[in-house]
Amino acid sequence: MSLARFVLLSLAFCGCALTRSAPTPLRAAIDPLVDAAALEGKTIGVALTDLHSGLTFGRNEHEVMHAASTMKVPVMLALFEAIDRGELELDRPVAIRNEFRSIVDGSPYVLFANEDGDPDLYESLGGTRPLGELMRRMIVRSSNLATNLLIELVGPPRVMELMRRLGAGRIRVLRGVEDELAYEAGLSNVTSAWDMMLVMKAIAEQKAVSPAASRAMVEILAAQEFREKIPAGVPEGVVVANKTGGITRIDHDAAIVYPPGRAPYVLVVLTRGYDDRREADETIASISRIVWERLR
Repeated sequence: MSLARFVLLSLAFCGCALTRSAPTPLRAAIDPLVDAAALEGKTIGVALTDLHSGLTFGRNEHEVMHAASTMKVPVMLALFEAIDRGELELDRPVAIRNEFRSIVDGSPYVLFANEDGDPDLYESLGGTRPLGELMRRMIVRSSNLATNLLIELVGPPRVMELMRRLGAGRIRVLRGVEDELAYEAGLSNVTSAWDMMLVMKAIAEQKAVSPAASRAMVEILAAQEFREKIPAGVPEGVVVANKTGGITRIDHDAAIVYPPGRAPYVLVVLTRGYDDRREADETIASISRIVWERLR
């Protein structure tokens, strides 16, 4: 079965409102993990909505954290909105350059291929690549270079306005990545687990921009190459459309999970304070596994 047909079949089961509270077994399994992390000075934010049952669950779901690369999902939505309005085209050539301006003082800064999830794109410096390819690289490989080029194209204010319309007011997208002066000034892109869940839910329900755009975004997210977090907590072969994010002591994942024969669920897990990235990955995968087992 093709991914598009699978998504459409799953969506046929959707339509439940965010009304039911989480059952005791789910809370009993997740709360100890969150509480133990807090004792060690770490924070875990969890937001879940099941489009099959209407169940919702949250722990620290409104805690605002550095968004890291999860901010690339809102940027993708804004790009698809511009495409739907005829303002941009997927095949539009975009010049590949590596010089950007800090939002603090306009001073230039560059990105480094060895710190980017997609170093291959740097081989295209001085040339052009289609917008659609850059958008896919931004999500699938978490390309920082593609992200900065695209966010300049669509503009942070447009991203922020779209987030407000989706009810995700805690998401703040101010800039591209690796703007160190902005980071030091506290001007960072931020999100909460709940707000990112609302964004992913809109995509899952085909309400993000348009049904066609939502289906296209699911296809891109499902091609994600970083699978060590939420996808690692579900059985092999289950379709997971996700976007990870990570910087120093910050590790996140936001996902739409498609169990066979039922509507999907949306799970977002944000973490802060883990010095060992592998430990953060395992924690997120453990929460994903708990959710899978209790929703099935």
